Amino acid sequence: MTMTDDRQERIRNRAHQIWQEEGQPAGHHERHWHQAAADVDREDAGSPSTGKKPAKKATAVGKAKAAPKEEKAAAKASKPKASKPKKAAK
Repeated sequence: MTMTDDRQERIRNRAHQIWQEEGQPAGHHERHWHQAAADVDREDAGSPSTGKKPAKKATAVGKAKAAPKEEKAAAKASKPKASKPKKAAK
């Protein structure tokens, strides 16, 4: 097996792994291939194995970021304060 064949096989295996991690979506083979090639190139360059992290699913919805403190304070200030019930006179 030549060096090029070995690289192609590594890319093929990595692309398959990416495809599986993303839930086996149809029609994304080119993106998976290019991502896999970049991962293999990074490995060959001696960079940390950043390609080993699972890819995010394309259909996943990210968590909403927390509102900045100023927005939270403004929202809190705009809410009407609940008043305590008054004691009945005897």
